[in-house]
Amino acid sequence: MDYLLHIGVMVNIYILLALAANLPAGMTGLLSLCQAAFYGLGTYLAALWLLPWQLPIIFIAVLVMLFGGVVSLLISYASLKLKGDYFILATLGFQMLVFTILYNWTDVTHGPYGVAGIVGVQIFGWGLGKLSSVAAYFLVSAFFVGMVVCLFLHLRHSPFGRLMKAVRDDEIAVQALGRNPDRVKFHSFFLSAAFSALAGLLYASYIGYIDPTSFTLDESIFILCALFIGGVGNVKGPVAGAVFVIILPEILRFIGLPDAQAANLRQIIYGLALILAMYFRPQGICGEKGVLRL
Repeated sequence: MDYLLHIGVMVNIYILLALAANLPAGMTGLLSLCQAAFYGLGTYLAALWLLPWQLPIIFIAVLVMLFGGVVSLLISYASLKLKGDYFILATLGFQMLVFTILYNWTDVTHGPYGVAGIVGVQIFGWGLGKLSSVAAYFLVSAFFVGMVVCLFLHLRHSPFGRLMKAVRDDEIAVQALGRNPDRVKFHSFFLSAAFSALAGLLYASYIGYIDPTSFTLDESIFILCALFIGGVGNVKGPVAGAVFVIILPEILRFIGLPDAQAANLRQIIYGLALILAMYFRPQGICGEKGVLRL
């Protein structure tokens, strides 16, 4: 049972990450390769400074999200004026910069040794470690996912959500109507970074150990993979994509394969499944057609 709950916790964390990535990529048309950077910054902030104080989880969540959003302003002002491939390269540079800092600033981040013994979160004065159950973390992560899904459902149909889609579809038309597309992009990127940092808080408190290798470019690509497999531009797409990319490798563990080739064959089957999913559903499992324009 704990195994299934563990998978549930990881699914919830990646739902948050995919939903966060959907704001710039699916709603605003900005493909970002630095989602793992904000994910990692939120993780390290929570692990090193906030969780040891044994503060309530809601308070820590607000601080972590504000931190992620404020850091996103650095790349927003520097690169949101760029278009297409140039913006992607700018986010790639920010991703590499954050990873380099996390890996080499050993006095603060402990570098490649990572941070061990991370304290669990507190809920109404009770630490989840005291509950000694993976179920507690599953419920907490599910609570945050439920709140974020409800928020994004409202956002998608709100005037601001429609404005983000308008910027994605025709930025010049938005300018002609007297709206500022750059401001919409700033807000979209701010919210995306904030919710990625929130996922980092849940990851740090649940796993209890972090190191920089969990927040590399590969992780950013994996998050985008979950988003595109599920579908961009709505809420159910990122949720379906996160479930797909987390559950499928676990299912493959139970396929009877020769021990010597099992790992490689699982990777081949996993990759083939991703290719087939995108071939038969290029818009994603639950996605809209033609919503990402680079």
